Amino acid sequence: MIRHRRVFKIEVFAPEDYAHKIMNAMAKAGAGRIGNYEHCFSITHVKGFWKPLENSSPYSGTPGKLSEAQEVKIETRCNQEDVGEVHKAVLTAHPYEEPVINIIAIEQITFAK
Repeated sequence: MIRHRRVFKIEVFAPEDYAHKIMNAMAKAGAGRIGNYEHCFSITHVKGFWKPLENSSPYSGTPGKLSEAQEVKIETRCNQEDVGEVHKAVLTAHPYEEPVINIIAIEQITFAK
């Protein structure tokens, strides 16, 4: 027997110093639960680039100048009913004015044992 269920992969780019704060907020909102486990996250180190526009209030960088910094990509998944609260939790915990939050729908297929 095959069971289908829609879940969402959440990717968030952030300064490494904020990773645990963001992950804790996401977990509290329902992200990172897989079977009998919770707080399931992955972190990848990345280099981010951005150019703040004139009316921005950047966490880092200067309006009009290209910036770059080491960041982390936080990855987890969540159930469809938790996506809205997880998104709000990231916005509250994240230091960036406009954080990159990718929400990707995934069809989870489970096979009976």
